Amino acid sequence: MTSAEFTPIVFGASLLAGFVGSLTGLGGGVIITPVLTLFLGVDLHYAIGASLVSVIATSSGSAAAYVRDGYSSVRIGMFLEIATTLGAVFGAFLAAHIATGALAIIFGVVLLESAWQAARERTARKAPLPPDPLAERLKLNGVYRTPHGAEHYQVHRVKTGFGLMFGAGTLSGLLGIGSGSLKVIAMDRAMQIPFKVSTATSNFMIGVTATASASLYLSRGYVNPAIAFPVMLGVLAGSLTGARFLARLPVVVLRRSFAIIVGIIAVQMIYSGINGRL
Repeated sequence: MTSAEFTPIVFGASLLAGFVGSLTGLGGGVIITPVLTLFLGVDLHYAIGASLVSVIATSSGSAAAYVRDGYSSVRIGMFLEIATTLGAVFGAFLAAHIATGALAIIFGVVLLESAWQAARERTARKAPLPPDPLAERLKLNGVYRTPHGAEHYQVHRVKTGFGLMFGAGTLSGLLGIGSGSLKVIAMDRAMQIPFKVSTATSNFMIGVTATASASLYLSRGYVNPAIAFPVMLGVLAGSLTGARFLARLPVVVLRRSFAIIVGIIAVQMIYSGINGRL
């Protein structure tokens, strides 16, 4: 495949990845990495390097819009970013010592779990959880806009969420996915932050997480400008478009789209890793 053919294909895939990543908090990398490796024959390490660049672009493109519209919680994002950044550096270190096939299988298993968790409906609790003193002390509780007006929410299980964010950051550095899928689930399920707030805050966070691990990939020579540049432009354009649609789409649509897309990609990655096709 020539550069003239390769570049527009990568740009088109990145455009779609940015759009989906912006709506679901995935960060774009969850689509870019499989497309580059499974369909275009790019080495997984170079695909991860380009993916991390796309994650930074997604965060830059949509995070500002979400903060302006009142969906992102900057306070929650900055607090949890401490854990994800430390995890990202640790994950990038591990990536240099794990075989490509094993990385693909880990990638697929993580995404399959993310898809299953996202597809589940949150079960109603018999009694509301008590307020988390740490959330109140750190002033993490907030409010966001809905079609019916402002809605207040409380953050729960802050320590659990912080621990999960370290794991999410580790997988970000290891797999180049921005760990947006795990961040959304950690905030939505464990911390019981509204799904749209979780998605928007994830977009705000993933750029910092990806930057921490991308610097290590860059130092190892795994960021190829011929791949990373069209990925960055496509994802940036897609993320800006997706940010305009978040407020209009119902949560159930976001959840189902998230689960279907991630589930399909997860199966493909596991199959390719087991058969040694990467």
